[in-house]
Amino acid sequence: MLEAVLFDWGETLMHWEWDPERLQVGHAAGLRALGHEPRPALTERFRQAYLPLLGAPGALEEVEYASLIAQLLSESGIDAGEEDVERFLEAEHAVWESSHQLASTTHALLDALRGRGLKLGLVSNAFDPPALLHRDLEQLGIAARVDVALFSSEVGWRKPHPAIFEQALEALGVRSDRALFVGDSLAADIGGAAAVGMRTCQAVWFRADDDTQAAEPEFQAFTQMDVLTVVRRLGA
Repeated sequence: MLEAVLFDWGETLMHWEWDPERLQVGHAAGLRALGHEPRPALTERFRQAYLPLLGAPGALEEVEYASLIAQLLSESGIDAGEEDVERFLEAEHAVWESSHQLASTTHALLDALRGRGLKLGLVSNAFDPPALLHRDLEQLGIAARVDVALFSSEVGWRKPHPAIFEQALEALGVRSDRALFVGDSLAADIGGAAAVGMRTCQAVWFRADDDTQAAEPEFQAFTQMDVLTVVRRLGA
């Protein structure tokens, strides 16, 4: 008997567009929030020394993004306290808000699943401060539709580490074998969820991950509404 469905965030419930030019725009916004003019050299330093840390292959422990930014500012001769770093991050984060685009049926899918009496969760790898990420969920109408939302920046571990899945399941009060995980990444989402005993469904409506070294999903969903078919098959 299925009791809960948990989702990945990026490339599953929403599409996130990476834009290398927006990186410098975000840094400029952050610097202006601190009363400084844009410094292209700061962004170039970030590209070379810090950007590789954010998506390091195989890394399971999440980076402390606020600390990285504090160090970056210090290297640029800017003495920034905790509140200064928070202002920088909020201004930078705002620049990226338009890069988030929900799938057209995201709300309908979540509403349909809740209508079936299922508990809903979101488990995502994201390095931004949790407060900003949860605010995104509120603004996009997701927070009101899920029971639990966990980001790696608040847990300290990235998927496929079991801790982030286990914390979400514990918060929902659901056993792993009674939960379905839906995500696009075969290694992080499918492999990680399967390792803790969850049922798995690969989301391929935004991208089709074909990592031949990763775990295979039990199901595939080519549209978001295909998830409802998977749920019916699992006897929700």
